[in-house]
Amino acid sequence: MSQSADAPDDWPGRSLGLPVHGPGSLARVGRRVGALVIDWAACSVLSAAFFGYDSLATLLLFTAEQLLFVALLGGSFGHVLLGMRVHVWTGSALDVSARTTPPPLRSVLIRTLLLVLVIPALIPDAHGRGTHDKAAGTVLLRRQPRP
Repeated sequence: MSQSADAPDDWPGRSLGLPVHGPGSLARVGRRVGALVIDWAACSVLSAAFFGYDSLATLLLFTAEQLLFVALLGGSFGHVLLGMRVHVWTGSALDVSARTTPPPLRSVLIRTLLLVLVIPALIPDAHGRGTHDKAAGTVLLRRQPRP
């Protein structure tokens, strides 16, 4: 992949073969946190409207939202709004055949369960991927524009 003249020598995702910025680049912390806030806020509104803002109901709604949206759309409600997508990562390369299909259910389940536990998502690797993504074999990337 070509690197622009103003690109740094090293960036999160470089050794993964990802571009420094733009479509296909690793989703940065700001977008990830923004998506999480959007997802949690949406689930909180639903919880308040239907369950008296019960904390367990909010957590279960969040879990269901993650499972359904990532399994069906390749990203949560917040991911979709902020232009990100969960992709399968084979360990050494992006699974190119899976760029337009959601990750397998097993990966979605592992990713969601570890995300709900919170702590794994707060432990990033050198590329900023949380432990929940590493364990699930996924990576959160900026979405490619539609043709």
